[in-house]
Amino acid sequence: MPHPADHDHAGHGHHGHAHGPGGHSHAPASFGRAFALGIALNAGFVVAEAVFGLLGHSMALLADAGHNLSDVLGLAVAGGAHALTRRAPTRRFTYGFGSSSILAALFNAVFLLVVVGGLSWEAILRFAQPEPVAPWTVMAVAAAGIAVNGGCALLFAAGRHGDLNLRGAFVHMLADAVVSAGVVAAGLLILLTGWLWVDPAVSLAVNAVIVWGTWSLLRDSTVLAMGAVPPGIEPAAVRRFLAERPGVQGLHDLHIWPISTTETALTAHLVMPGGHPGDDALMACCAGLRERFGIGHATLQVETDAATVCALAPETVV
Repeated sequence: MPHPADHDHAGHGHHGHAHGPGGHSHAPASFGRAFALGIALNAGFVVAEAVFGLLGHSMALLADAGHNLSDVLGLAVAGGAHALTRRAPTRRFTYGFGSSSILAALFNAVFLLVVVGGLSWEAILRFAQPEPVAPWTVMAVAAAGIAVNGGCALLFAAGRHGDLNLRGAFVHMLADAVVSAGVVAAGLLILLTGWLWVDPAVSLAVNAVIVWGTWSLLRDSTVLAMGAVPPGIEPAAVRRFLAERPGVQGLHDLHIWPISTTETALTAHLVMPGGHPGDDALMACCAGLRERFGIGHATLQVETDAATVCALAPETVV
């Protein structure tokens, strides 16, 4: 429930703090089981692919195992965020534990790039020294990958429209089913032609897919870890929205930053010479921030004297 407050803030007039309706957005608890099942299925499949990839001398299978390892880590991050955002804040962690999902995403991105580097180097060496590949093993295991990833995608299909976290899991799983289909095609091509170079070639192609996806994860997680405005929120539009509220003559010290991979906070000073607008007006403003920009944790400070010199007013001051 919202908890508006209106009290004097030394040297700065009135201070109002409000959350829009449902200040925090969480996926239904049932998706916690979906994450757990998805992680278990993909972890088991990673082990199977790695074992059969080594037994069948297939770099394509080993590369796809690395790809599916990214699924396990990706689902673990999403599932961890899903669980951590439900934990209550503490006196030391006043914003809760959601930001740990940002750090986990950053770690996963770096780890996966290191794994892909090793697999790519091995694949390049295979071009010079090709080894026999068991095409039937490759096709059978990769076909199982289509089933596993397709089944995991169905676990998140129902919630993909209302939760960005679940939509990311759904799209990732669906894309991986397509990658596994590519490995099946490689096994079939080797069976029909005997071209052993197809295996490392497909391995490099799969690695390129991982790098493409992981690079954006590295970029986005680094940006979020530095407290940047989350993607999809335009600061100028937020500033314009606040400046257009009735009674607002000026606006300064606007900050927008991520609390977690799914939650955003905002603070701002509103200069309102006509006086404090009241709790209802603050609540309506915060509700608008949530509905229009997805900002669920907003703190607005009201300054009623335009002549007051606010130490945080200059743009160069943080």
